[in-house]
This record gives sequence, C-alpha cells and structure tokens, in this order.
Amino acid sequence: MSRASLDKRPTDVAAMFDDVARRYDLTNDVLSLGQDRLWRRAVTAAVDARAGERVLDIAAGTGTSSEPFAAAGASVCPADFSLGMLRTGRAHRADLPFLAADAMRLPFADGSFDVVTMSFGLRNVADADVALREFLRVTKPGGRLVVCEFSQPTNALFRGVYVNYLMRSLPALARRVSSDPESYVYLAETIRAWPDQRELAEKVTAAGWTGVEWRNLTGGIVALHRATKPAPPE
Repeated sequence: MSRASLDKRPTDVAAMFDDVARRYDLTNDVLSLGQDRLWRRAVTAAVDARAGERVLDIAAGTGTSSEPFAAAGASVCPADFSLGMLRTGRAHRADLPFLAADAMRLPFADGSFDVVTMSFGLRNVADADVALREFLRVTKPGGRLVVCEFSQPTNALFRGVYVNYLMRSLPALARRVSSDPESYVYLAETIRAWPDQRELAEKVTAAGWTGVEWRNLTGGIVALHRATKPAPPE
C-alpha cells in the first residue's frame, strides 16, 4: 500500500471528489454491484427522519442520500466539502439547500440538528476524531448519529475475496465507468486501512456519544454505527 497516496492533503481529496462528481452515483452503483442501494435504504431506516426534524447529511455528495429525509418531511441540509459534488447536486436537485462545509469545522451553532448522518465520508476526513466531536457539538441533547462506512468482513474467507476485489478488480472496473478512475485506487486503499467495526465504535464513544452500536451490512463490507448525544446533567 502506498503511504503517500493515503497522505493526500484535504484540498487534494476535495479536488479528487470534484473530478469524479459527474459520474459519481453511476460509478458507485457499478462498483458496489448494486449494493449501494441497499446500504442507502438501511441508512434511511436508521436515521428515521420525521416531519419537523432537522437533519445534517454531511458528505452528502450529489444529494442522493438526502432525498429520503426531505421526502419524510424533515428539513435536511446536504453538506459537502467538494464544490464539484455540490454543483452536480444543485444541477439535479435544485430543491435541496446544498452547503459547502468542512466536517471538522461545521458552520452551525451548538445543538442545531436532531440527527447528524454521514455515509462513506468519515474515512476521508483528515481527523475523524475531531469530526465526531464536531458532530456531537451541533446535535441536540438526545439527538442521533448515524455513520455508514466501509468496514471489515466478518468471515475470514470472504474477507480474502473482498480484499482481492478491492485492490485489483475495483480499480479495473473504475477505469471503465469513472470520470477519474485513479481516484478509486486511493479510495480502495483508504477502505483497506480503515478501522474495523469495534475500533470505530470506540472512536464514537471517545468523542462523547452514548449507546453506541453497529449493524453489519453485506457481511461486514459496510457497518452502520448509531449513537445518541447524552442529555446534560441536571
């Protein structure tokens, strides 16, 4: 694994997502073999957005993940640090209030949201621990956190097959469908280097969240972590 490729500066990562924005949703669908649709449905169910709630969808990309929350009657803010993603999202979903935002320095007051959710973005943040604390800050007491991220398959045999696909087949497929296939080599490496389910749960707990739990999707390729912001002491 190339250490240099994992040490990209945040501006480089943002530029990378700008480059892939145009065909991002299609590429994800192809590379995940259609599983991304199941993962999005699982996130929607876990967030359980309700009418009148405020939902921050950070790393929302082109807004595909935000649409179900708006459809449920929630006030959703799709935020991303990639201007290319935001431009693509605005062009196709003009009804959503896209906002440029850094996960480590969110432009919101304390306790602004009932739910903060992030799908497939936490591993691309320069400091995930800082981001998790920032998510806590902008969430109301008793509010919810839902993080969907790539993880580690629980079956050893399946894990070997998956790693082989991740490091060999995925970049080859990306060269066929992506507008910037080399970016997916970097993304594959970040997935392989990312903490497993338990280690991420420990990070979430250390950031101040309570009731942390996770659910494996597709054999642990993806894990859905949920947590709650504790109420202040009386």
